[in-house]
Amino acid sequence: MTWNARIRRMADDDWEDVVGLETRAYAALGLSEGRAALESKARVSPATCFALELVPGPGADPGADPGAGARLAGYLLALPYPERSYPGLARREEAAAPSRNLHLHDLVIAEDVRGRGLGKRLLGRLTAAARAQGYEQISLIAVGGSHTFWSASGFTAREGVEARGYGPGSVYMTMALPSGQVEGDRTAVGGLPIGAPSREEVG
Repeated sequence: MTWNARIRRMADDDWEDVVGLETRAYAALGLSEGRAALESKARVSPATCFALELVPGPGADPGADPGAGARLAGYLLALPYPERSYPGLARREEAAAPSRNLHLHDLVIAEDVRGRGLGKRLLGRLTAAARAQGYEQISLIAVGGSHTFWSASGFTAREGVEARGYGPGSVYMTMALPSGQVEGDRTAVGGLPIGAPSREEVG
């Protein structure tokens, strides 16, 4: 079966699925922060927070309900934050900080569809939105060994920034925003077989 990956703004009815993805990704690391904190980060910067939804494509079973296979398979939360600082886990954000630095707080892809480039699609959408809104840089904290994924995506570790509260081995990283074409928000991904969970596309 072929699936279409559709990236869109977060909606109110996404949060139950978002919390489920976040809990499965971070609870074992002691980094799960809860719904109220997650929602607050999206609320202060809705134009830089996205949901990734998989919907059956042209190759889907023609006898199936067209909406039956749709699912939230990932999300991304980003908000403006001063360079070399970062949101506290479980802390509610009250207002967006005035900054040309956009902090990518969280990106999670469901375990069974990792390794298919969906994390890079979400990052591409964020990068395009950030450029359009005048941001000059994206920062993040890589957790759980995900720094290799972020390094391959163009981020560089910054010396002298201790990511307190984000667990052992966490790394503060930044990437200057590149110029170039803005990507669309749909892509076809074939098959998407279930595989072993990976630390990639989380963090």
